[in-house]
Amino acid sequence: MTGDARITTAEQAANDPLVLAFGRLQGAANRLEYILGRELEKEFGISHVVFEVLLILSRAQGAGLSMGAIAQERVLTTGGVTRLVDRMVAAGLVSREENPEDRRGRLVRLTPLGEETAVRAARLHARNVQRYLLDPLPEEHRERFARDLRTVSVTASEALPRLH
Repeated sequence: MTGDARITTAEQAANDPLVLAFGRLQGAANRLEYILGRELEKEFGISHVVFEVLLILSRAQGAGLSMGAIAQERVLTTGGVTRLVDRMVAAGLVSREENPEDRRGRLVRLTPLGEETAVRAARLHARNVQRYLLDPLPEEHRERFARDLRTVSVTASEALPRLH
């Protein structure tokens, strides 16, 4: 890999191994999100971002999460999350309930339909992740690749500013 001091022309910028590596990562993520999201939409009528929010709420184990916590997880504004949650409430996937620790705040929780949808959609999603993300890799690289992705994700998450 190279360093930024070796980039002195636009051509070098376009062909820098680090720039190319990130471009490939971003391109792969965008294409995979489209492919896997299309499958979720076709099978369950939910977008990939709705599926992600269902998973975030599932990790909360019934305790519910504030709009701010969901926004931080998805790197969205609280206004964007509010509109998304409005659509999810209308679809019967989540409910908003009073927060016993903050009378002004509300907690978002999965409904039984939301939990069922998360489980069914995750089954399809896992098959598609295996097919499109892991199966193209040599079998001996797959487990390490998944661990490395987690490391990169955690590092990037820690570098994010706190959203308000």
